[in-house]
Amino acid sequence: MTFTQEDARSDLASAPGAEWWRTAVIYQIYPRSFADASGDGLGDLPGVTAHLDDLHDLGVDAIWLSPFQRSPQKDAGYDVADYRDVDPIFGTLADFDAMLAGAHERGIRVIVDLVPNHSSDQHVWFQEALKAAPGSPERARYIFREGKGENGDLPPNNWESVFGGGMWKRVTEADGTPGQWYLHIFDESQPDFDWTNDEVRAEFRDILRFWLDRGVDGFRVDVAHGLIKAEGLPDFTPDPEGGSMGGDAAEVPYWGQPGVHDVWRDWHEVLAEYDGDRALCAEAWLPTVKQTALWVRPDEMHQAFNFHYLETKWDAAALRDVVTESIAEYTAVGAPSTWVLSNHDVVRHASRLALTAENPQGAGIGPKSPGKPDPVKGLRRARAATSLMLALPGSSYLYQGEELGLPEVIDLPDDARQDPTWFRTNGERYGRDGCRVPIPWTADAPAYGFNTTGEAWLPQPAEWAELAHDVQVDDPSSTLTLYRALLAERRARGLGAGDIEWLDGYGDDVVALRNGTLTVIANLGDAPVELPAGEVLIASGPLDGERLPTDTTVWIAAA
Repeated sequence: MTFTQEDARSDLASAPGAEWWRTAVIYQIYPRSFADASGDGLGDLPGVTAHLDDLHDLGVDAIWLSPFQRSPQKDAGYDVADYRDVDPIFGTLADFDAMLAGAHERGIRVIVDLVPNHSSDQHVWFQEALKAAPGSPERARYIFREGKGENGDLPPNNWESVFGGGMWKRVTEADGTPGQWYLHIFDESQPDFDWTNDEVRAEFRDILRFWLDRGVDGFRVDVAHGLIKAEGLPDFTPDPEGGSMGGDAAEVPYWGQPGVHDVWRDWHEVLAEYDGDRALCAEAWLPTVKQTALWVRPDEMHQAFNFHYLETKWDAAALRDVVTESIAEYTAVGAPSTWVLSNHDVVRHASRLALTAENPQGAGIGPKSPGKPDPVKGLRRARAATSLMLALPGSSYLYQGEELGLPEVIDLPDDARQDPTWFRTNGERYGRDGCRVPIPWTADAPAYGFNTTGEAWLPQPAEWAELAHDVQVDDPSSTLTLYRALLAERRARGLGAGDIEWLDGYGDDVVALRNGTLTVIANLGDAPVELPAGEVLIASGPLDGERLPTDTTVWIAAA
């Protein structure tokens, strides 16, 4: 059946419970590393358009594009200077419209990234704030405060930036004297908006409508657990054992504050003005699944990334627990669980699942990191993990290049790194560049087909040649072929709308479940597992006769 743009824009929304985003497989595109049509070494929107057929053949339902709006690119586009335009390095608004139309013609919906917690310091509002006086309406759009100490030369509190260093920067006033401080949860080039300000809220409602009017299908919302800060901005020292959140969300004064839910209820109403089941997906790093589910209550977000699943170790009991809890907690609020294993902020799971040392989110891995992964084991586990994930009910997210089995790039030269984390920690943390290296399309082409000039904003490793799309597309044993088979079978069997039943009798190191008429068995132990009767539809790796080897997942049709 041919899917038309009119199908994507039906005058009537889907019946409750049947919306497209509940079961969709959504493919993340990191534009600067996907495909470069201009040849300048940075990926762009025409590059995305050129590969829409490849995405259609892969079998995804939607694409999510990391920020492509105007930006000085201090944090790879997550520092936005103009929310209503395309940065020239990525193309033009006309290029965006052409990409959007091409995606819709192929039945692929389009989600754009929106960054509401902070802007670039080059945003016109922030430039106006710097020129204005303390207490002015211009400064009230951001979080400016007087410093502590006799001369105000100490920051307003002790908060530490996610990227390292302090969370406050002092400005120089128009008369040349040291002035107020502004808050930046991330880099100092990313000042935080003050979301208690009605002007900020009205501005973002208008930004939403700008992109919705162009036809986008939804938004991935950056730092959705931020925005609102605790009244009084009290001092806070993170728990070093608190993981990516730094402690319980109720205690962290800049994460997960109750007032942020009012923002998402407001945005939900804006999206409800439009037909076609437009969707909001929260990037919300919270301590528990139960807390994350609060972001997807019926009048708030539609989806939230399941980072608890992403961060679960390669352990059968832990995986069973997080899947059970996720389905229960999301179902309790009427939302689907999402499933994700990789994105632009974490070590690629083809490497992460084989690490032998702790690696906090955002730290990255590099030449001096302990516990570097075994690439063979990492890929085997990655294929098995994805095969398990795509059998689960709900919506799944894929990150560009994982369908090629790409590992984290570890041996990037120091002088090539660009992540602010690397610089703000003086090289103590490698950051996220290793998962952002431009992906390979053609083995024997310049830059492996990323473009025709050989330029690439991050250097590509030699092994990219054997992982290129054109090498894998006709190889029946390739990771690309595995992904295409999984997505086709998932769609044909309606697994995204299914229910799972755990199967007993396979041992503690095995995850075994049934979704509809499909039996799924993942062997995370050391010993082979006897397979049940039935037709083997897909296996993530070679089988040992009638036995399932370690780090392998199989899909079996019921006998």
